[in-house]
Parts: sequence; C-alpha cells; structure tokens
Amino acid sequence: MAARQTFMVLVVVVLCLPGLINSFQPLFSFDGNSTTHRDITQRAVLRKTAEVCRDIATSEGRDFSLTIGNSLSAEEVQRACSSTGTSTSLLSTVMFQTSIANIYFSNAKVDVVYALSEEHHFDDETFQGGRDILTAGVSAVKASVKLENFVAGRWTLGRVCHTLQDFYSHSNWVELGKTTPYSALIRPDQPLENLAGPSTPTCRNCTGGNCANNLLPELLQQGLLTSGYFNIFSSAKPAGKCSHGGLFDLTSKQDPVGGISKDDVRSSHGSLHHKAADLAANATMELLEDIRVAVGDKNFLRLMGLSQSSVLCFVIDTTGSMSDDIAEAKRVSFDIIDSKRGTQQEPSAYILVPFNDPGFGPLVMTTDADVFKANINKLSASGGGDIPELCLSGLQLALTAAPPSSEIFVFTDAPAKDHHLKSTITALIESTKSVVTFMLTDVLASRRRRSSSQGMMSRAMSQSDAQLYRDLARASGGQAIEVTKSDLSLATSVIEDSSASAVVTVFQVVRNPGTPHNFTFTVDGSMRNVTAYITGASSLTFSLTSSTGVSQSSSQPSGPLASITTAGNLRRLSLTTDNQTASWEISVNSNDPYSVKVTAQSSVNFIYNLVEPHEGAHGDFSLKEGRPLSGGNASLLVSVTGSNTVKITEVTLFDSSGPTEVNGSLKALSIGDFLVTFSEVPAGDFVVRLRGEDSSSTSRSTPRSFQRQASTQIKTSSLLVTAQVNNTSIEPGSSISIPFTVATTTNGVVNDSATGTFTVRANNDRDYTSTSPSTVTIAAGSGGKANGTVTLTPPASAASGTDVTLTIEAENAAATDINYAVLRFSVTPKVTDVTRPVCQVVSTSTNCFTSSLLCSSSQWKFIVNLTDGINGTGIESVTIRQGNGTLNTSTVAGAGGENITVATYSASCCSQNVQLAAVDKVGNVGTCEGQARALVTTIRPVTTAAVNTTSSGGHTLSISHCFWISVVVSLIWKQKG
Repeated sequence: MAARQTFMVLVVVVLCLPGLINSFQPLFSFDGNSTTHRDITQRAVLRKTAEVCRDIATSEGRDFSLTIGNSLSAEEVQRACSSTGTSTSLLSTVMFQTSIANIYFSNAKVDVVYALSEEHHFDDETFQGGRDILTAGVSAVKASVKLENFVAGRWTLGRVCHTLQDFYSHSNWVELGKTTPYSALIRPDQPLENLAGPSTPTCRNCTGGNCANNLLPELLQQGLLTSGYFNIFSSAKPAGKCSHGGLFDLTSKQDPVGGISKDDVRSSHGSLHHKAADLAANATMELLEDIRVAVGDKNFLRLMGLSQSSVLCFVIDTTGSMSDDIAEAKRVSFDIIDSKRGTQQEPSAYILVPFNDPGFGPLVMTTDADVFKANINKLSASGGGDIPELCLSGLQLALTAAPPSSEIFVFTDAPAKDHHLKSTITALIESTKSVVTFMLTDVLASRRRRSSSQGMMSRAMSQSDAQLYRDLARASGGQAIEVTKSDLSLATSVIEDSSASAVVTVFQVVRNPGTPHNFTFTVDGSMRNVTAYITGASSLTFSLTSSTGVSQSSSQPSGPLASITTAGNLRRLSLTTDNQTASWEISVNSNDPYSVKVTAQSSVNFIYNLVEPHEGAHGDFSLKEGRPLSGGNASLLVSVTGSNTVKITEVTLFDSSGPTEVNGSLKALSIGDFLVTFSEVPAGDFVVRLRGEDSSSTSRSTPRSFQRQASTQIKTSSLLVTAQVNNTSIEPGSSISIPFTVATTTNGVVNDSATGTFTVRANNDRDYTSTSPSTVTIAAGSGGKANGTVTLTPPASAASGTDVTLTIEAENAAATDINYAVLRFSVTPKVTDVTRPVCQVVSTSTNCFTSSLLCSSSQWKFIVNLTDGINGTGIESVTIRQGNGTLNTSTVAGAGGENITVATYSASCCSQNVQLAAVDKVGNVGTCEGQARALVTTIRPVTTAAVNTTSSGGHTLSISHCFWISVVVSLIWKQKG
C-alpha cells in the first residue's frame, strides 16, 4: 500500500510539471501555425462523415453537392448530410459538435492520464506495444457500437486516435519519405517491418541546435523505422538512439543530443510538422473507415453523433398507482413517434427505464421506434405497497446511457427510496449536462404524508418528498411539474416541445425563496416558436411585456402576446413574437418558490466545457472533471453553433438565485471558438450565459442582440477530488484499482496545512462489485491530502463493449460541500482474434452481352465462401460495399468443422463491379472484389482456371474453379483489419 501511495503522489507531481506534453498540442495552438490533436481529429471526423453521407446519397440516387476538403465545418457537413437540408431549414449541430468534442477531449486526456507511458505515444521504439494499444482500443470501439454504447465508443475512439496520431509526430515515418499512412498499425495480422533493432544506432548529434539532419544516413537508406526516446527523470537511453527532444526530455541532453519530434513548428524536426499532421489526419481517416465498414454506415454516423434530434428518454415508475401515468407516457411517446417517423426530427434513439421497489431496469436503448413501443406497451402497474421507490437508481441508468445534453423525463407519484444517491445523480447531471424534468402526480400540499384509515401511509408525496426532485430538476435546468393524474395530459406538452429540433434555452431562473421580480430576455430574428414555462404556487401571478411595449397578464389565457395553458403548478406560454425582436419582460409576483424558463427553436446555440490549464513552454488545456474550485480561476472552451455572423460580446457565470455575476475574459481561438477565463469564482451555483450580436440580418440596420443560456448548473467546491486511471478497459471477471486523492483548497489552491475527515461514496451504474473506504482522513503533515483506492470488478459474464460509469464523491464533515470524479470504463476481453475473414470463389456465371445497350437484359452471378477459421469468432455480417445487385447468404458446415458463409451476389450486367465486406464477431473486416469485363461473344468451355487473389498484407491465394463464361471475371481479394 505504501508503494502504491508513493507512486500516486509521484504521478500527481509529474502531471503538474510545466512543458510535459510530448505530442501534437492537445487542444490549442498558441503559436498560430501548428496543428493540434483537436485539429487533426476534427478534420478527419468531418471528412469521413461527409464521405459516408456522400456514399449513402449516391446509393439512394440523391445529389450531394458538398466539396469534401480539409476545411469543412460541422454545419456544412450536417446540412449536406441532411436529406431535406436546405440553406433556410432549421438546423442544430449541437449534438454533432458535442460528440466531436467528446472525441477530441478524450484524445487530449491521453497526455494527462498516460503522460509517462511510452506505448501510448510510440516513444522509445515501442511499435509493437503501441500497436497493441490500437488493436485493443479499436476492438473496444467496435464492441461498444455493437451494443449501441456510442458515448463509451467516442471516449475510447479519442484515446485510440491520440496514439495513432503520435506515431507520425514521434517516429521517422515522414523522414523516410512516406506519403501514405502505415496501415499495418491498425491491421494486427500484418507484420511490422523494417524496424530498427535494439542495438542499431539511429541518430547523430544535432549541430548548433539544428537537428534537420540528425538521423543517420544509413538508417534512411535502409528504410529502418525508429522513434525518439523520452524521459523526464533520467538521461539514460540505448547507445546511438534518437531522442524525442524538448526542454524536459533529459535523454535529449545525452549523445546523440537533440530530437526528432514534429509536435509543433518549434520542435526539433518542426519543418516537417505539417507533413506529419497531414499524415496523422489521413491515418485517422483510415482508422475511421475500418470502423465504418465493421459497424455499418448508419451506426458509424451515430457514433459520430450526426443527428438533428435528441433522444426520447423516459424513466417510469411502474407501481400499482401509476396506471394513468403509464398510459399518458404511452400516448405522448406514440404521438411523437408517429408524427416524426421518417423525418429529420425523428428521435435519434429511444431509452426506457422502468423502476419500482425492489427493482429497477432493465434499460432499453434502441433506434427502432417499434421496439420502444413494444417495450413501453409491456409496462404494467403493480405492487409498491411500501410507497418509496427506486427512482434515482433508474435515473442513474438513464443518465449514463443517454448522450450528453439529453432531456430525460421521469414519471412518478412516490418519494425516492434511494435518496442517498442524490449527490451521485447531481454529479452525473453536471458531468453529462443532461436535463431532467419530473412529472410528479398527486403531490400533497402538506410537508408530511397523511395516514390512511387503515393506518398505512398515503401513497401521495409530501412537499418535503418532492423537494428532492425539485433540487435535481434545478441542478439540471429541468422542471418539477406537479399535477393531478387527471391533468397530466395537459402537462406532457412539455415533452412534445422538447422533441422539436434545434431547441435552445434563452433564459432560465429559479427563485427560492420567492420574491417579486422583473426578468428580461432577448428575442432575436433566428428564433421560432418561443415558449415560456413558469412553475409556482397557485397564487402566483405574472405579466408579459413585448419589446414594443404591449402587455398581457396571467389572467388572460389568450391575448396579444401569448396563449397560456395551466396544468397543476405549470403555466405554459406560447409566445407570438412576429416582428417583435429585442428585449421582452416577464414580471412575476410571488413570495413562494418559482421558476421561469424561456426556450425557442434556433440554429444559433453554444456548447461549453470546463477545461484546466497545464502551464509551461508547451502549455495547453485538458477537460476538467468535477466542480471548479471556490475562489479559484475557471476556464471554459465555448463554441458557438449555427452562425458565422455572430459576435460574442459577453460570457458570464450567472447565479440565477441571486445577484452574483462573474464576467469572463474572452480569447478567440478560431471562428466560433473562444477560451473564456474567470478569475476568483466565488462559492455558489452558476449557469453560463452568453450574449452577443448577430449581423445576419439582410437589412442595413445595426446588428441585433441575442442571448443564450446553458441549462446545467456549475457549482463550485472547496474540495478537490482527483483519480488516477491507468487503464480505461476492464476484462470481464477481473478487478481494476483506482487510486484517488482528496484535498481541501483555499482560493483554488490546496491548503497543505489542512486536516479533516471526509465521507467517501463510490457508486457505479451497473451495480458491479466494488470496494472503497467509507472515509478518508487528511492527517497533519500530509500536505493537505488524503489517499484512498476504489476497486471495481465486472462479472465474468459481462458482454464485451459494456460501459460502466464510476462516480467517486467526497463530502466534508459538515455535509455542506461535495466534489467528485466521474470515470468511464469499457468492459473488453483480451483481443485473441485478429484474423480477417477469408474469401474463396465458388463460381461465377453470366449471360452478359458485350453491348452496353443490352446490359439491362442480362444478369451475372458471383458466389463466394467466406470463413473465419476454426479458431475465429465467426462471420457475423456480409454486406455490399460496391454494386447495385442483390445479396443472399446461407451457412453450411465445412469439412474441417468450420462454419462457411455462402454469399451469392446477383446483378445486372450494367453493374459489372462488386465489393463484398465480411465482418466477424469482433469486427475484423475482409473485403472481396469482383469485376466483369466483356471480352468475347462466343461461349466456349473452360475446364479450370487458376485465379490469383492478393491481400493488402501481401498474401497470395490460388483458387481453382470451373465455369462457363462470356466475360472474364477479374477477382481481387483485399483484406482490411
């Protein structure tokens, strides 16, 4: 234990050293001329996504007008990929850009979590170790997608991309004159060739600080592959070997001095930086293509997050009194499904989590609306005699399964039995930025539940029971809607509103305790269907005033500015904003707690992420987990979506319950991207508010103001919780240990003289076996920190690709302050099958005519046997990658006991090319190509023919078969891993 704790403290110290990053810059380039991991990843994702959409459009006979290049934007790609997209249609790229951000933030995290791992960066000539990381990672991505765990797939994909991209910066692949990616890195059944041996010298000293020619000429002449050594603790390295280079690389101070890194334009081989970055982008595209073929085009686009619509997510109490609620959930979900099926507004996925007591789940997540309908139809209300139910356990499943920034609706009429999970749910809400709205039926007016005539407690919730749900709704930016069961159908319009495309939050505030107040919000020209929601006591009154001075009171259900409907504590205002842009006002009169929320449909929105700096010569930022520190500085990466004509003038941390506002300092990074820094953020609960000007108006008037607000609260903490994760993959049946540290801070800095005991809670959404200390104690002389370890053990039966989210929380002794770390893992067995499916031609037959005018009247057939070997996992799918024919498959047993998939392809002679892709059960891909060329018109028999087929790995197969032909069929066997 002592050794483990020493190592943990050492890692913390190492990660804080300036200038440690030894790769392409993770997120930002402050020299203005270097390419970062973020740039490379975005470029590859956007290009490959566009290519997939182009291919789909071609197969469907649709036009695809986008020119695919290196400077695509997310909006351009999403609009081109939309089958109904036009320059004027409403489009939201929030989900797409959020998904891309998840990938590049995970990419950047490798330089923090795996800073000293040579294999993760292809340092120290660890080519086999680096490829093993790629192999395991790609397998995990494919397994996650197979289970539709796209969020987990993105996080794993980002880490894989980092390691792959670093190869081109850290090796001498570019210096060897290579202009295409090294495909063997992602094809583990191919050999890694021409590697410099352990004792082969590779470099000579740089001269006068110039390292342009420090690679040995004989190394380059022989085409040997090497990479630089890197160490921040020791200068030792094998004799004659190259170093990575840079200020903190001690090996570069020993002969041969200097380095070969191409991380940025200032690196030792900085003149080759852009060539390395271009190759890294092309290699990333090659990796994405491999994943695309393995998972299919539709799932690939879902992995990239390409969707204009959100998920439809319900968490439903199924106990005896919930029959009416379940019926209403069915009605509203069926209405949404039936009205949006086949359109761009159809939900991107459907999630259903039932709960009661003593159980919750299982979670149903599907893209098939009929599957969702069938499962919600199965729900029935029964049991629940002891009143409290496992509501938060069900919500936990939904939060970890749904994509970030989803909206989740919870239906219940009972208090939460698992209220101890409140802080875990809050942490997941803050981490995922998802919005949770509670549909609460039959909440009592009193603080306590009443007893029935039989002495049993009433089923209905008391006000104190409902407060838990109100707190969670507020933290997420959702609402706690309290209605009678008979009025529930009037309140579920909120669900239909949220299912519309491109919904943005314009303004939101919660006042508890309530006080009368006037609230202003800005309506801009990009907004449609502006809707306001006000919740509060029945005595609450309000008035609405437009930018032109017209007013309407709450006593007017239908007036000049809005139509108002009331259900329980909810007032819904559908605003008429035609030609009334600029500032509007809602005046609320109530001394009881209330909330106000204004939404609209608009393409203009923003996404944000908390980031933390790593200072020094190669300083950069990485994604920050947990809450920002009270009194310290905080940084946000803000990206504006949907407009290139918006000018951001203000980004503020706004305390919606009080007068506190903290203005940020803006630094423009690129079009629409800003780094926002806040100094000395006080303790409190904040939301991010963005204001600016939009000059998109065709008139010559001054730019119009606009505002947007994030839904999720940002709460500060004086506690710091950090976890050290050495591996994000767990084998089924094995355990992983996660060391963590708890510290107290003052004004954002660790208080090294502090002492105290802290409650620790570790929860995972899969209910896997886990151990953790119940408390940790900061002792005197410990530097203000306490250490602990959490273990997590998935069962041996856990399916490959299963994701698990672990939340580690620390709470002070007064129970007034909490912080947390949210960690994501994938359950992935060791990769044992790296062999791609093998193709054997059985026969070809055709009656094709040589004339193109007659081709439509002729058919040709192509039959192949596909196998995965005796020890393979088996063929799972065969698809047509190229060709306009039909494909049928069947399975037979081979002579050696192996399963053989027989694929029969038939096509018109007008379509004379075919490419079939065979994917085995772990995602290895093999492709088989056939090409028909007319040669003669006379049919004559050929008894045998030897057809040579080659793979990209250089293997040759000789296959004999008999056939009668009037064309020569040229067969090329290509394999892709």
